[in-house]
Amino acid sequence: MASGKLLRQLISSGARGDLAAFRAASEAVIQEERQKKHHLLANDLERLLYAEQATFGHGKLGGHRTFSELPKSADSGIALMEERPAVREEKDIILSDDARSIFEEIILEQNRADVLRSYGVQPAQKLLFCGPSGCGKTLAAEVLANSLSLPLVLVRIDSVVSSFLGETASNLRKVFDFIAQHPVVALFDEFDALAKDRGDESDHGELKRSVNAVLQMLDSYRGESTLVATTNYEALLDPAVWRRFDEILRFEMPNLEQIKRLLALKLSGIRRNFDVECSKTASLFKGLSHADIERVLRRAVKQMILSGREFLEPADLKAALSREYNGKPPQG
Repeated sequence: MASGKLLRQLISSGARGDLAAFRAASEAVIQEERQKKHHLLANDLERLLYAEQATFGHGKLGGHRTFSELPKSADSGIALMEERPAVREEKDIILSDDARSIFEEIILEQNRADVLRSYGVQPAQKLLFCGPSGCGKTLAAEVLANSLSLPLVLVRIDSVVSSFLGETASNLRKVFDFIAQHPVVALFDEFDALAKDRGDESDHGELKRSVNAVLQMLDSYRGESTLVATTNYEALLDPAVWRRFDEILRFEMPNLEQIKRLLALKLSGIRRNFDVECSKTASLFKGLSHADIERVLRRAVKQMILSGREFLEPADLKAALSREYNGKPPQG
């Protein structure tokens, strides 16, 4: 529980309607809970705080720039991009050794970009993250933005893609013009919707034109933003797309050792009657993605709290798994 002083500041600022003081007190509470290793609670509080900020147009905190206006679609008037909070750190993401090595190299290149450019070499700026859903692709983009102290901006594919002739390419041009002018981490989530294989005869001409536009804009991009495209369906991507990226990072379902690390991370600060390093415990989650595991753990911890118990039991994990998967835990 947060200290009495912080709670008084939080309630006082909220009652006064002092939004800046309320945000500062909220962040202090989150930081205190994280220092206590209550990571699940801290993550929940962060989501609540930053989701409210996004709703009221205040953007994220931490000294990052917020944008008063983002480009909009001409035909619908809907924003083509939205700013997202970037609060997760490198310690919050579990990757395979190979993936972590590539990820750390990307961050190093970006942080030493001036040195590389002084030798006529460009840092990796156009990145493709591919792999199963829930394995950390979007989280990695957030961690990247946080590590580089850049705003994270999500490209809204549903707004960019238009049924009007030529409008998709026009929307894309607005997006690329914006990220060329403003250094950000630009996240193109579900990139396969924009860059689907042109050999697919079921798609109409406008989608094929959008692929051509994407390829041309990736080729001509010269800004300082980092572009991150993600896909769960790499087989759908047009073959010509792959060589436009500087780095391709593959995300995988967690193995047993990674599950143990994930359990240790997410249950840090939670009193429990089992060892997260136990293979028997970790094997309960075999076949689940990172996001699935976190969701099950959240359900188990909530049940422990609501039952008035101090310790998380293996039975809580099994009950949460059964509840999540209708009594049929996934098979690894």
